[in-house]
Amino acid sequence: MGTMLQTILTVLLLLMLLLIIIFLFFLFKPWRFFFSQRFLSSIKGELERPLVTDEEDANASPLNQINELPRDYDLEGACYPTEAHFRSPRTHGQGLVHKQRVQNLSVPPTIHLGGDALVVDVISDPSSDDVDLGQTLRLSTAQLAQFQKQGTPNFRNDRLQDLVQWNISDQRSCLTLEVISGPSRGLLCSVQSINSSRLPLTLGRVSPSDLLIKDSEVSGKHAMIKWNLDKMKWELVDMGSLNGTLLNSKPINHPDTESRNWGNPMSLANGDIITLGTTSKVMVHITSQTQHHIPFGVGMASDPMAMRRGGKRFPMEDVCYYQWPLPGLNQFGLFGVCDGHGGDGAAKSASKLFPEVIASILSDSSRRERVLSHGDASDILRDAFSQTEAHMNHHYEGCTATVLLVWTDGEENFFAQCANVGDSTCIMSLNGKQIKMTEDHKITNYSERLRIEETGEPLKEGETRLYGINLARMLGDKFLKQQDTRFSSEPYISEVVHIDQASKAFAILASDGLWDVISVKKAIQLVLQMKEKCYSERENIAEKAASLLLNEAKTLRTKDNTCVIFLDFDIFNKFSCKVES
Repeated sequence: MGTMLQTILTVLLLLMLLLIIIFLFFLFKPWRFFFSQRFLSSIKGELERPLVTDEEDANASPLNQINELPRDYDLEGACYPTEAHFRSPRTHGQGLVHKQRVQNLSVPPTIHLGGDALVVDVISDPSSDDVDLGQTLRLSTAQLAQFQKQGTPNFRNDRLQDLVQWNISDQRSCLTLEVISGPSRGLLCSVQSINSSRLPLTLGRVSPSDLLIKDSEVSGKHAMIKWNLDKMKWELVDMGSLNGTLLNSKPINHPDTESRNWGNPMSLANGDIITLGTTSKVMVHITSQTQHHIPFGVGMASDPMAMRRGGKRFPMEDVCYYQWPLPGLNQFGLFGVCDGHGGDGAAKSASKLFPEVIASILSDSSRRERVLSHGDASDILRDAFSQTEAHMNHHYEGCTATVLLVWTDGEENFFAQCANVGDSTCIMSLNGKQIKMTEDHKITNYSERLRIEETGEPLKEGETRLYGINLARMLGDKFLKQQDTRFSSEPYISEVVHIDQASKAFAILASDGLWDVISVKKAIQLVLQMKEKCYSERENIAEKAASLLLNEAKTLRTKDNTCVIFLDFDIFNKFSCKVES
Protein backbone atom coordinates (compact mmCIF):
# COMPACT_ATOMS: atom_id res chain seq x y z
CA MET A 1 0.00 0.00 0.00
CA GLY A 2 2.84 2.37 0.88
CA THR A 3 4.58 1.52 -2.37
CA MET A 4 1.47 2.39 -4.40
CA LEU A 5 1.07 5.70 -2.56
CA GLN A 6 4.71 6.52 -3.20
CA THR A 7 4.24 5.74 -6.89
CA ILE A 8 1.18 8.03 -7.10
CA LEU A 9 3.07 10.87 -5.41
CA THR A 10 5.98 10.41 -7.81
CA VAL A 11 3.64 10.59 -10.82
CA LEU A 12 1.98 13.73 -9.43
CA LEU A 13 5.34 15.38 -8.88
CA LEU A 14 6.41 14.54 -12.43
CA LEU A 15 3.15 15.96 -13.80
CA MET A 16 3.62 19.14 -11.78
CA LEU A 17 7.20 19.45 -13.04
CA LEU A 18 6.00 18.92 -16.61
CA LEU A 19 3.35 21.65 -16.18
CA ILE A 20 5.97 24.02 -14.78
CA ILE A 21 8.25 23.31 -17.77
CA ILE A 22 5.36 23.91 -20.21
CA PHE A 23 4.48 27.15 -18.40
CA LEU A 24 8.05 28.40 -18.56
CA PHE A 25 8.26 27.34 -22.22
CA PHE A 26 5.32 29.52 -23.20
CA LEU A 27 6.41 32.31 -20.85
CA PHE A 28 9.85 32.76 -22.40
CA LYS A 29 8.91 31.71 -25.98
CA PRO A 30 12.29 30.24 -26.90
CA TRP A 31 11.15 29.50 -30.47
CA ARG A 32 11.33 33.22 -31.31
CA PHE A 33 15.12 32.94 -31.31
CA PHE A 34 14.94 30.34 -34.05
CA PHE A 35 12.40 31.99 -36.34
CA SER A 36 12.91 35.73 -35.81
CA GLN A 37 14.28 37.82 -38.61
CA ARG A 38 17.22 38.83 -36.42
CA PHE A 39 18.20 35.18 -35.89
CA LEU A 40 17.85 34.39 -39.58
CA SER A 41 19.92 37.49 -40.39
CA SER A 42 22.63 36.34 -38.02
CA ILE A 43 22.83 33.04 -39.90
CA LYS A 44 23.56 35.01 -43.07
CA GLY A 45 26.17 37.11 -41.30
CA GLU A 46 24.09 40.28 -41.47
CA LEU A 47 23.60 41.02 -37.76
CA GLU A 48 25.16 44.38 -36.92
CA ARG A 49 26.22 44.12 -33.26
CA PRO A 50 26.78 47.50 -31.55
CA LEU A 51 29.78 46.32 -29.50
CA VAL A 52 32.03 44.42 -31.92
CA THR A 53 35.20 45.31 -33.78
CA ASP A 54 35.11 46.94 -37.17
CA GLU A 55 37.14 44.05 -38.59
CA GLU A 56 34.33 41.62 -37.81
CA ASP A 57 31.79 43.84 -39.54
CA ALA A 58 34.06 44.38 -42.51
CA ASN A 59 34.07 40.65 -43.19
CA ALA A 60 30.37 40.69 -44.02
CA SER A 61 29.61 39.31 -47.46
CA PRO A 62 28.82 41.91 -50.14
CA LEU A 63 26.00 39.64 -51.25
CA ASN A 64 24.49 39.81 -47.79
CA GLN A 65 24.79 43.59 -47.86
CA ILE A 66 22.81 43.70 -51.07
CA ASN A 67 20.21 41.36 -49.64
CA GLU A 68 19.46 43.83 -46.86
CA LEU A 69 17.64 46.14 -49.29
CA PRO A 70 13.88 45.87 -48.68
CA ARG A 71 11.62 44.76 -51.49
CA ASP A 72 10.04 48.16 -51.98
CA TYR A 73 13.31 50.05 -52.27
CA ASP A 74 13.71 51.86 -55.58
CA LEU A 75 17.22 51.29 -56.92
CA GLU A 76 17.00 54.60 -58.75
CA GLY A 77 17.23 56.22 -55.32
CA ALA A 78 14.07 58.15 -55.97
CA CYS A 79 11.54 56.84 -53.48
CA TYR A 80 9.53 53.94 -52.08
CA PRO A 81 6.41 53.02 -54.01
CA THR A 82 4.44 52.89 -50.75
CA GLU A 83 5.73 56.01 -49.09
CA ALA A 84 3.32 58.58 -47.68
CA HIS A 85 2.98 62.03 -49.22
CA PHE A 86 4.42 64.51 -46.76
CA ARG A 87 2.92 67.96 -46.41
CA SER A 88 5.96 69.89 -45.26
CA PRO A 89 5.78 73.67 -44.76
CA ARG A 90 9.44 74.05 -45.61
CA THR A 91 10.67 75.61 -48.81
CA HIS A 92 11.00 73.23 -51.72
CA GLY A 93 14.02 72.97 -54.01
CA GLN A 94 14.00 73.78 -57.69
CA GLY A 95 14.64 71.61 -60.70
CA LEU A 96 13.14 68.58 -62.35
CA VAL A 97 10.08 67.04 -60.72
CA HIS A 98 8.65 63.70 -61.57
CA LYS A 99 6.85 60.91 -59.72
CA GLN A 100 7.72 57.30 -59.29
CA ARG A 101 6.71 54.75 -61.88
CA VAL A 102 4.32 52.04 -60.70
CA GLN A 103 4.39 49.84 -63.74
CA ASN A 104 7.52 48.09 -65.00
CA LEU A 105 8.57 49.78 -68.23
CA SER A 106 11.19 47.15 -68.93
CA VAL A 107 8.36 44.81 -69.97
CA PRO A 108 6.96 45.46 -73.45
CA PRO A 109 3.22 45.47 -74.20
CA THR A 110 1.72 42.00 -74.10
CA ILE A 111 1.59 40.48 -77.60
CA HIS A 112 -0.86 37.76 -78.62
CA LEU A 113 -0.87 35.86 -81.86
CA GLY A 114 -4.38 34.92 -82.91
CA GLY A 115 -5.46 33.74 -86.35
CA ASP A 116 -3.91 35.96 -89.00
CA ALA A 117 -3.58 39.08 -86.85
CA LEU A 118 -1.37 40.35 -84.07
CA VAL A 119 -3.06 41.93 -81.06
CA VAL A 120 -0.95 44.22 -78.86
CA ASP A 121 -2.29 45.00 -75.36
CA VAL A 122 -1.35 48.62 -74.73
CA ILE A 123 -3.11 49.23 -71.39
CA SER A 124 -5.40 47.28 -69.12
CA ASP A 125 -7.91 49.90 -67.96
CA PRO A 126 -10.43 50.54 -70.72
CA SER A 127 -13.22 51.22 -68.23
CA SER A 128 -12.74 54.96 -67.91
CA ASP A 129 -13.58 57.58 -70.47
CA ASP A 130 -10.52 59.50 -69.38
CA VAL A 131 -8.11 56.87 -70.65
CA ASP A 132 -5.91 58.34 -73.36
CA LEU A 133 -4.65 55.09 -74.80
CA GLY A 134 -6.80 52.26 -76.15
CA GLN A 135 -6.58 48.67 -75.00
CA THR A 136 -5.48 46.87 -78.15
CA LEU A 137 -3.95 47.33 -81.56
CA ARG A 138 -4.53 44.83 -84.35
CA LEU A 139 -2.16 44.17 -87.20
CA SER A 140 -2.90 42.47 -90.45
CA THR A 141 -0.83 39.56 -91.75
CA ALA A 142 1.28 41.92 -93.86
CA GLN A 143 1.85 44.24 -90.95
CA LEU A 144 2.77 41.30 -88.78
CA ALA A 145 5.40 40.22 -91.28
CA GLN A 146 6.84 43.75 -91.28
CA PHE A 147 6.86 43.76 -87.48
CA GLN A 148 8.69 40.42 -87.36
CA LYS A 149 11.17 41.64 -89.96
CA GLN A 150 11.97 44.76 -87.95
CA GLY A 151 12.27 42.80 -84.71
CA THR A 152 11.08 43.64 -81.22
CA PRO A 153 12.51 46.89 -79.86
CA ASN A 154 15.06 46.53 -77.12
CA PHE A 155 12.87 47.59 -74.21
CA ARG A 156 15.57 46.90 -71.64
CA ASN A 157 17.99 49.20 -73.44
CA ASP A 158 15.29 51.88 -73.67
CA ARG A 159 14.66 51.57 -69.94
CA LEU A 160 18.37 51.76 -69.14
CA GLN A 161 18.75 54.81 -71.33
CA ASP A 162 15.84 56.50 -69.53
CA LEU A 163 17.41 55.80 -66.17
CA VAL A 164 20.52 57.59 -67.35
CA GLN A 165 18.55 60.50 -68.80
CA TRP A 166 16.17 61.17 -65.93
CA ASN A 167 18.45 63.46 -63.95
CA ILE A 168 18.47 67.01 -65.32
CA SER A 169 21.65 68.85 -64.42
CA ASP A 170 19.71 71.79 -63.01
CA GLN A 171 19.16 70.00 -59.69
CA ARG A 172 21.87 71.64 -57.66
CA SER A 173 20.82 71.25 -54.06
CA CYS A 174 23.87 70.62 -51.86
CA LEU A 175 23.66 68.54 -48.68
CA THR A 176 26.38 68.76 -46.01
CA LEU A 177 26.37 66.61 -42.88
CA GLU A 178 28.38 67.73 -39.84
CA VAL A 179 28.83 65.46 -36.82
CA ILE A 180 28.43 67.85 -33.86
CA SER A 181 28.65 65.37 -30.95
CA GLY A 182 29.89 61.87 -30.23
CA PRO A 183 33.18 60.06 -30.90
CA SER A 184 33.35 61.31 -34.52
CA ARG A 185 32.64 64.96 -33.71
CA GLY A 186 33.88 67.34 -36.42
CA LEU A 187 33.42 64.87 -39.30
CA LEU A 188 31.98 66.41 -42.50
CA CYS A 189 30.42 64.90 -45.63
CA SER A 190 28.91 66.73 -48.64
CA VAL A 191 27.04 65.63 -51.75
CA GLN A 192 25.13 67.39 -54.53
CA SER A 193 21.73 66.25 -55.78
CA ILE A 194 23.10 66.04 -59.32
CA ASN A 195 25.80 63.56 -58.27
CA SER A 196 23.76 60.38 -58.76
CA SER A 197 26.86 58.18 -58.49
CA ARG A 198 27.18 59.11 -54.79
CA LEU A 199 23.51 58.72 -53.95
CA PRO A 200 21.94 57.48 -51.79
CA LEU A 201 24.25 58.59 -48.97
CA THR A 202 24.69 56.04 -46.17
CA LEU A 203 25.48 56.66 -42.48
CA GLY A 204 27.00 53.86 -40.45
CA ARG A 205 29.83 52.47 -38.37
CA VAL A 206 31.55 50.30 -41.00
CA SER A 207 32.82 50.83 -44.53
CA PRO A 208 31.57 51.50 -47.17
CA SER A 209 29.34 54.00 -45.34
CA ASP A 210 29.68 57.51 -46.80
CA LEU A 211 29.59 59.10 -43.33
CA LEU A 212 31.69 56.68 -41.24
CA ILE A 213 30.85 57.23 -37.56
CA LYS A 214 33.06 55.39 -35.04
CA ASP A 215 30.40 54.94 -32.38
CA SER A 216 29.58 51.55 -30.83
CA GLU A 217 25.88 52.53 -30.67
CA VAL A 218 25.75 53.15 -34.41
CA SER A 219 24.86 50.14 -36.55
CA GLY A 220 27.09 49.04 -39.39
CA LYS A 221 24.52 50.43 -41.82
CA HIS A 222 22.38 52.70 -39.72
CA ALA A 223 20.57 55.22 -41.94
CA MET A 224 20.40 56.50 -45.49
CA ILE A 225 19.77 59.90 -47.11
CA LYS A 226 18.41 60.14 -50.65
CA TRP A 227 17.31 62.88 -53.03
CA ASN A 228 13.58 62.51 -53.73
CA LEU A 229 12.72 63.96 -57.14
CA ASP A 230 9.01 63.64 -56.42
CA LYS A 231 9.17 66.32 -53.75
CA MET A 232 12.55 67.88 -54.55
CA LYS A 233 13.58 67.01 -50.99
CA TRP A 234 16.40 65.29 -49.20
CA GLU A 235 14.94 62.39 -47.21
CA LEU A 236 16.25 60.39 -44.25
CA VAL A 237 15.45 56.67 -43.82
CA ASP A 238 16.35 54.46 -40.86
CA MET A 239 17.76 51.19 -42.24
CA GLY A 240 16.55 48.95 -39.41
CA SER A 241 19.18 50.12 -36.92
CA LEU A 242 19.44 48.45 -33.52
CA ASN A 243 19.50 51.64 -31.46
CA GLY A 244 17.20 53.77 -33.58
CA THR A 245 17.36 57.14 -35.38
CA LEU A 246 15.92 60.45 -34.19
CA LEU A 247 15.10 63.47 -36.35
CA ASN A 248 14.81 66.60 -34.23
CA SER A 249 14.37 64.37 -31.14
CA LYS A 250 11.54 62.32 -32.72
CA PRO A 251 12.11 58.62 -33.58
CA ILE A 252 11.79 57.74 -37.26
CA ASN A 253 12.74 54.06 -37.11
CA HIS A 254 10.22 51.26 -37.65
CA PRO A 255 8.01 50.80 -34.55
CA ASP A 256 8.83 47.08 -34.42
CA THR A 257 12.45 47.30 -33.29
CA GLU A 258 12.96 43.54 -33.52
CA SER A 259 11.88 43.29 -37.15
CA ARG A 260 14.87 45.21 -38.53
CA ASN A 261 12.47 46.75 -41.08
CA TRP A 262 13.30 50.12 -42.58
CA GLY A 263 11.46 53.19 -41.37
CA ASN A 264 9.44 55.59 -43.52
CA PRO A 265 11.31 58.35 -45.43
CA MET A 266 11.29 61.70 -43.62
CA SER A 267 11.94 65.05 -45.30
CA LEU A 268 15.02 66.99 -44.23
CA ALA A 269 15.45 70.75 -43.98
CA ASN A 270 18.37 73.03 -43.30
CA GLY A 271 19.24 73.00 -39.59
CA ASP A 272 17.71 69.60 -38.76
CA ILE A 273 19.48 67.43 -36.16
CA ILE A 274 19.86 63.68 -36.76
CA THR A 275 20.65 61.53 -33.71
CA LEU A 276 22.13 58.06 -34.23
CA GLY A 277 21.93 55.95 -31.08
CA THR A 278 22.23 58.24 -28.05
CA THR A 279 25.43 60.24 -28.43
CA SER A 280 26.19 60.90 -32.10
CA LYS A 281 24.36 63.95 -33.45
CA VAL A 282 24.55 65.15 -37.06
CA MET A 283 23.68 68.69 -38.20
CA VAL A 284 22.04 69.01 -41.64
CA HIS A 285 23.10 71.88 -43.93
CA ILE A 286 21.14 72.30 -47.21
CA THR A 287 21.91 75.00 -49.76
CA SER A 288 20.52 75.63 -53.23
CA GLN A 289 23.06 76.53 -55.89
CA THR A 290 20.45 77.84 -58.32
CA GLN A 291 18.28 80.09 -56.19
CA HIS A 292 20.21 83.27 -57.02
CA HIS A 293 20.53 82.59 -60.76
CA ILE A 294 16.86 82.81 -61.77
CA PRO A 295 15.74 86.42 -62.19
CA PHE A 296 12.05 85.66 -61.55
CA GLY A 297 9.99 83.39 -59.30
CA VAL A 298 9.58 79.70 -60.11
CA GLY A 299 7.30 77.25 -58.32
CA MET A 300 6.42 73.65 -59.10
CA ALA A 301 3.98 71.10 -57.69
CA SER A 302 2.81 67.66 -58.81
CA ASP A 303 0.66 64.77 -57.65
CA PRO A 304 -0.27 61.45 -59.31
CA MET A 305 -3.83 61.62 -57.89
CA ALA A 306 -3.18 57.91 -57.41
CA MET A 307 -6.40 56.95 -55.64
CA ARG A 308 -8.97 58.73 -57.78
CA ARG A 309 -10.20 55.60 -59.60
CA GLY A 310 -12.10 53.55 -57.10
CA GLY A 311 -9.06 52.71 -55.01
CA LYS A 312 -6.98 51.51 -57.96
CA ARG A 313 -3.45 52.88 -57.97
CA PHE A 314 -2.92 55.25 -60.89
CA PRO A 315 0.68 55.52 -62.18
CA MET A 316 2.32 58.93 -62.41
CA GLU A 317 3.28 59.76 -65.99
CA ASP A 318 3.67 63.56 -65.80
CA VAL A 319 7.06 65.26 -65.76
CA CYS A 320 7.70 68.95 -65.21
CA TYR A 321 11.18 70.42 -65.50
CA TYR A 322 13.13 73.57 -66.13
CA GLN A 323 16.66 74.78 -66.68
CA TRP A 324 17.88 78.34 -66.22
CA PRO A 325 20.20 79.26 -67.69
CA LEU A 326 20.69 76.80 -70.50
CA PRO A 327 24.28 75.47 -70.68
CA GLY A 328 26.53 78.23 -72.01
CA LEU A 329 23.57 80.55 -72.64
CA ASN A 330 23.13 82.99 -69.77
CA GLN A 331 20.22 84.79 -71.45
CA PHE A 332 18.03 81.72 -72.14
CA GLY A 333 16.03 79.30 -70.01
CA LEU A 334 13.54 76.53 -70.71
CA PHE A 335 10.43 75.37 -68.83
CA GLY A 336 8.40 72.34 -69.81
CA VAL A 337 5.65 69.85 -69.04
CA CYS A 338 5.32 66.36 -70.53
CA ASP A 339 2.32 64.10 -69.94
CA GLY A 340 3.06 60.50 -70.84
CA HIS A 341 0.74 57.73 -71.97
CA GLY A 342 1.59 54.05 -72.02
CA GLY A 343 4.23 54.82 -69.35
CA ASP A 344 6.46 57.70 -68.35
CA GLY A 345 9.52 56.71 -70.39
CA ALA A 346 8.77 59.05 -73.30
CA ALA A 347 8.01 61.96 -70.92
CA LYS A 348 11.29 61.49 -69.08
CA SER A 349 13.25 61.19 -72.29
CA ALA A 350 11.71 64.33 -73.76
CA SER A 351 12.34 66.30 -70.56
CA LYS A 352 16.00 65.36 -70.76
CA LEU A 353 16.40 65.99 -74.48
CA PHE A 354 14.71 69.39 -74.88
CA PRO A 355 17.21 71.45 -72.81
CA GLU A 356 20.14 69.73 -74.50
CA VAL A 357 18.75 70.07 -78.02
CA ILE A 358 17.75 73.73 -77.65
CA ALA A 359 21.09 74.60 -76.06
CA SER A 360 22.85 72.91 -78.96
CA ILE A 361 20.82 74.84 -81.55
CA LEU A 362 21.37 78.16 -79.80
CA SER A 363 25.09 77.51 -79.54
CA ASP A 364 25.19 78.64 -83.17
CA SER A 365 25.95 82.32 -82.66
CA SER A 366 24.19 83.40 -85.86
CA ARG A 367 20.94 81.70 -84.87
CA ARG A 368 21.19 82.98 -81.33
CA GLU A 369 21.75 86.57 -82.46
CA ARG A 370 18.83 86.26 -84.85
CA VAL A 371 16.54 85.36 -81.95
CA LEU A 372 17.82 88.26 -79.84
CA SER A 373 17.62 90.82 -82.65
CA HIS A 374 14.27 89.75 -84.13
CA GLY A 375 12.63 88.69 -80.89
CA ASP A 376 11.35 85.43 -82.36
CA ALA A 377 12.43 81.82 -81.74
CA SER A 378 9.92 80.00 -83.95
CA ASP A 379 12.60 78.27 -86.02
CA ILE A 380 14.51 77.23 -82.90
CA LEU A 381 11.44 75.64 -81.33
CA ARG A 382 10.39 73.91 -84.55
CA ASP A 383 13.85 72.40 -84.99
CA ALA A 384 13.94 71.40 -81.33
CA PHE A 385 10.75 69.35 -81.66
CA SER A 386 12.00 67.72 -84.84
CA GLN A 387 15.35 66.75 -83.32
CA THR A 388 13.83 65.59 -80.04
CA GLU A 389 11.38 63.35 -81.89
CA ALA A 390 14.22 61.93 -83.98
CA HIS A 391 16.26 61.08 -80.88
CA MET A 392 13.40 59.40 -79.04
CA ASN A 393 13.21 55.64 -79.37
CA HIS A 394 9.79 54.97 -77.88
CA HIS A 395 7.63 52.71 -80.02
CA TYR A 396 4.79 52.03 -77.58
CA GLU A 397 4.97 55.07 -75.33
CA GLY A 398 4.30 58.70 -76.13
CA CYS A 399 3.82 62.03 -74.42
CA THR A 400 2.54 65.53 -74.80
CA ALA A 401 5.20 68.23 -74.79
CA THR A 402 4.78 71.89 -73.88
CA VAL A 403 7.93 74.01 -73.71
CA LEU A 404 8.22 77.70 -72.87
CA LEU A 405 11.44 79.33 -74.01
CA VAL A 406 12.26 82.48 -72.02
CA TRP A 407 15.08 84.89 -72.79
CA THR A 408 16.19 88.34 -71.69
CA ASP A 409 17.68 91.26 -73.58
CA GLY A 410 19.95 92.10 -70.66
CA GLU A 411 17.88 95.17 -69.72
CA GLU A 412 15.37 93.53 -67.38
CA ASN A 413 13.02 92.79 -70.26
CA PHE A 414 11.95 89.20 -70.93
CA PHE A 415 10.55 87.44 -73.96
CA ALA A 416 8.56 84.21 -73.87
CA GLN A 417 7.51 81.90 -76.68
CA CYS A 418 5.79 78.53 -76.39
CA ALA A 419 5.52 75.41 -78.54
CA ASN A 420 3.46 72.29 -77.89
CA VAL A 421 2.04 69.00 -79.08
CA GLY A 422 -0.84 67.41 -77.19
CA ASP A 423 -3.03 68.96 -74.51
CA SER A 424 -0.67 70.19 -71.79
CA THR A 425 -1.48 73.88 -71.65
CA CYS A 426 0.45 77.10 -71.03
CA ILE A 427 -1.29 80.40 -70.29
CA MET A 428 0.06 83.84 -69.46
CA SER A 429 -1.38 86.86 -67.76
CA LEU A 430 0.03 90.16 -69.00
CA ASN A 431 -1.29 93.48 -67.68
CA GLY A 432 -4.48 91.68 -66.64
CA LYS A 433 -4.96 90.16 -70.10
CA GLN A 434 -5.00 86.38 -70.45
CA ILE A 435 -3.03 84.84 -73.31
CA LYS A 436 -3.24 81.18 -74.27
CA MET A 437 0.19 80.11 -75.47
CA THR A 438 -0.73 76.60 -76.64
CA GLU A 439 -3.21 74.76 -78.82
CA ASP A 440 -4.96 71.52 -77.81
CA HIS A 441 -4.49 68.68 -80.25
CA LYS A 442 -7.35 66.46 -79.19
CA ILE A 443 -9.12 64.79 -82.07
CA THR A 444 -12.40 66.35 -80.93
CA ASN A 445 -11.02 69.86 -81.56
CA TYR A 446 -12.22 71.47 -84.77
CA SER A 447 -8.80 72.74 -85.86
CA GLU A 448 -7.23 69.32 -85.42
CA ARG A 449 -10.00 67.60 -87.37
CA LEU A 450 -9.37 70.05 -90.21
CA ARG A 451 -5.65 69.23 -90.17
CA ILE A 452 -6.40 65.51 -90.30
CA GLU A 453 -8.86 66.08 -93.16
CA GLU A 454 -6.08 67.74 -95.16
CA THR A 455 -4.06 64.51 -94.99
CA GLY A 456 -6.66 62.89 -97.26
CA GLU A 457 -7.99 60.54 -94.58
CA PRO A 458 -10.72 62.48 -92.76
CA LEU A 459 -12.17 61.18 -89.52
CA LYS A 460 -15.50 59.44 -89.56
CA GLU A 461 -18.48 61.20 -88.06
CA GLY A 462 -18.48 60.70 -84.30
CA GLU A 463 -14.94 59.30 -84.28
CA THR A 464 -13.07 60.72 -81.28
CA ARG A 465 -9.99 58.46 -81.11
CA LEU A 466 -7.36 57.01 -83.36
CA TYR A 467 -6.10 53.59 -82.29
CA GLY A 468 -7.50 54.31 -78.84
CA ILE A 469 -5.73 57.68 -78.43
CA ASN A 470 -7.63 60.95 -78.13
CA LEU A 471 -4.62 62.99 -79.32
CA ALA A 472 -3.40 63.34 -82.88
CA ARG A 473 -0.07 64.99 -82.05
CA MET A 474 2.53 63.71 -79.61
CA LEU A 475 6.18 62.77 -79.25
CA GLY A 476 7.11 59.10 -79.35
CA ASP A 477 4.51 56.43 -80.24
CA LYS A 478 6.67 55.50 -83.23
CA PHE A 479 4.70 52.32 -83.81
CA LEU A 480 1.41 54.20 -84.15
CA LYS A 481 2.94 56.76 -86.48
CA GLN A 482 4.17 53.95 -88.73
CA GLN A 483 0.62 52.63 -88.93
CA ASP A 484 -1.20 55.91 -89.53
CA THR A 485 0.23 59.08 -91.07
CA ARG A 486 -2.44 61.20 -89.44
CA PHE A 487 -0.41 61.18 -86.24
CA SER A 488 2.08 64.04 -86.10
CA SER A 489 4.81 65.58 -83.96
CA GLU A 490 4.60 68.99 -85.66
CA PRO A 491 4.22 71.60 -82.87
CA TYR A 492 1.96 74.58 -82.55
CA ILE A 493 4.12 77.68 -81.96
CA SER A 494 2.78 80.77 -80.22
CA GLU A 495 3.49 84.41 -80.83
CA VAL A 496 6.26 86.00 -78.77
CA VAL A 497 5.19 87.74 -75.56
CA HIS A 498 7.24 90.77 -74.49
CA ILE A 499 7.43 91.18 -70.71
CA ASP A 500 8.63 94.49 -69.30
CA GLN A 501 9.01 95.62 -65.69
CA ALA A 502 5.47 96.97 -65.46
CA SER A 503 3.71 93.96 -67.02
CA LYS A 504 2.83 92.21 -63.74
CA ALA A 505 3.12 89.04 -65.80
CA PHE A 506 2.95 85.41 -64.79
CA ALA A 507 2.70 82.09 -66.61
CA ILE A 508 1.12 78.74 -65.75
CA LEU A 509 2.22 75.50 -67.43
CA ALA A 510 0.24 72.42 -66.44
CA SER A 511 -0.84 69.01 -67.64
CA ASP A 512 -4.48 68.33 -68.45
CA GLY A 513 -5.14 67.05 -64.93
CA LEU A 514 -5.41 70.72 -63.90
CA TRP A 515 -7.33 72.00 -66.91
CA ASP A 516 -9.87 69.15 -66.77
CA VAL A 517 -11.36 70.76 -63.65
CA ILE A 518 -10.14 74.40 -63.68
CA SER A 519 -10.77 76.91 -66.45
CA VAL A 520 -8.14 79.36 -67.60
CA LYS A 521 -10.16 82.24 -66.18
CA LYS A 522 -10.53 80.53 -62.79
CA ALA A 523 -6.80 79.73 -62.60
CA ILE A 524 -5.86 83.35 -63.25
CA GLN A 525 -8.41 84.59 -60.70
CA LEU A 526 -6.97 82.27 -58.02
CA VAL A 527 -3.46 83.55 -58.65
CA LEU A 528 -4.46 87.22 -58.72
CA GLN A 529 -6.30 86.86 -55.42
CA MET A 530 -3.26 85.33 -53.80
CA LYS A 531 -0.87 87.89 -55.26
CA GLU A 532 -3.05 90.62 -53.78
CA LYS A 533 -3.09 88.88 -50.41
CA CYS A 534 0.66 88.33 -50.34
CA TYR A 535 1.80 91.61 -51.84
CA SER A 536 2.38 93.38 -48.54
CA GLU A 537 4.43 90.46 -47.20
CA ARG A 538 7.14 91.01 -49.83
CA GLU A 539 7.60 87.31 -50.36
CA ASN A 540 7.80 85.22 -53.51
CA ILE A 541 4.46 83.59 -54.25
CA ALA A 542 5.58 81.33 -57.11
CA GLU A 543 5.85 78.17 -55.06
CA LYS A 544 2.66 78.82 -53.16
CA ALA A 545 0.78 79.61 -56.38
CA ALA A 546 1.77 76.25 -57.86
CA SER A 547 0.65 74.46 -54.68
CA LEU A 548 -2.60 76.43 -54.60
CA LEU A 549 -3.50 75.39 -58.15
CA LEU A 550 -2.62 71.76 -57.45
CA ASN A 551 -4.71 71.71 -54.25
CA GLU A 552 -7.63 73.28 -56.10
CA ALA A 553 -7.45 70.45 -58.66
CA LYS A 554 -7.52 67.96 -55.78
CA THR A 555 -10.51 69.69 -54.21
CA LEU A 556 -12.36 69.53 -57.52
CA ARG A 557 -11.56 65.80 -57.74
CA THR A 558 -9.44 65.66 -60.87
CA LYS A 559 -8.90 62.07 -61.97
CA ASP A 560 -5.66 62.56 -63.87
CA ASN A 561 -2.00 63.04 -62.99
CA THR A 562 -1.37 66.73 -62.40
CA CYS A 563 1.80 68.80 -62.48
CA VAL A 564 2.09 72.58 -62.45
CA ILE A 565 4.87 75.11 -63.10
CA PHE A 566 4.27 78.73 -62.13
CA LEU A 567 6.49 81.59 -63.32
CA ASP A 568 6.20 84.98 -61.65
CA PHE A 569 7.74 87.82 -63.68
CA ASP A 570 6.44 90.54 -61.35
CA ILE A 571 9.69 92.01 -60.03
CA PHE A 572 7.82 93.93 -57.31
CA ASN A 573 6.53 90.73 -55.75
CA LYS A 574 9.18 88.11 -56.21
CA PHE A 575 9.53 86.81 -52.68
CA SER A 576 7.26 83.99 -51.56
CA CYS A 577 4.59 83.71 -48.91
CA LYS A 578 5.38 81.20 -46.23
CA VAL A 579 3.72 77.91 -47.00
CA GLU A 580 1.04 77.34 -44.40
CA SER A 581 1.19 74.07 -42.52
